[in-house]
Amino acid sequence: MLTSLDSGKALCSPEAVTFRPEKTVCISGHREKSVVPYMNDPNNLHITRSAVKMMLYRYIDMALEKGYTDFISGLAEGTDLWAAEYVLMKKEQDPELRLIGAMPFLRHSRFFHRNEKALLHRVEKGADQLILINSDPNAVYSKNGANSGLYKNRNYFMVDNSSAVIAFFDESNPRSGTGQTVHYALRRGRIVRTFGLCDIYDIMDRTGCDFESLSDAIRAYENIF
Repeated sequence: MLTSLDSGKALCSPEAVTFRPEKTVCISGHREKSVVPYMNDPNNLHITRSAVKMMLYRYIDMALEKGYTDFISGLAEGTDLWAAEYVLMKKEQDPELRLIGAMPFLRHSRFFHRNEKALLHRVEKGADQLILINSDPNAVYSKNGANSGLYKNRNYFMVDNSSAVIAFFDESNPRSGTGQTVHYALRRGRIVRTFGLCDIYDIMDRTGCDFESLSDAIRAYENIF
C-alpha cells in the first residue's frame, strides 16, 4: 500500500471509498499567489487574504447549515488547504463530519512552499481518508505530456462524487483548474456556489480594511445553498 510522502498516512484507491454524494461538497479555488491586494496596495495583502479565507469559511458554514457533512479537498495550496483546515476545526465540534483528501498523484506537493507543506501534513493527518487518484508512484505533471490530465482527473473525480461545489473563482481566468472544475460541475448539474475577488473588494469598499467590520459583514451573508 502506498503512503503519503508528507504525512506517511495510508492512501486509498478511489474504488475503496464509499461516498455519500447527497451529503458531499467538494471545494476548489485559486492559490494564495492569486490573491491580489485590495486597491493593489501591498499593505492590504494580509487583510485581503484574510477576507478570502473568511468568505470561504462562511460558504462552508452555509453548506453545514444545509445538512452537508462530507467535504472533499483537492489538497492544493491555497483554497483547498484553507478549507480543509477549517473543516478539521469544525470536526472538533462535530465528529460526524468527514474530510476526504483527493490527492492527484503521489508527488503532487514537491514544489509546495514550506508553510504549505506543514499545513498539508496537518490536514492529511486529520483527514478521515486520503485517496490517491493516479496510482503510479512515479507520475509527475507535464503540461503537454502523457500526464497532462493529472489535475483534471482529480478535479472531475471530486465533482463526480459530490452534489455541490464551493469555489473561490476568478471568472476572468476560466481556463484555470478552478474554472475547469466549476464548468464541469455545471455541465454535470451540480449545485455550484462561487465567490471571487470582486465580491471581496465590494465588501471592503463598504467596510474598509477594518478586520472586525469585515468579519461582521461576511458572517451576515445569507445562506445561498
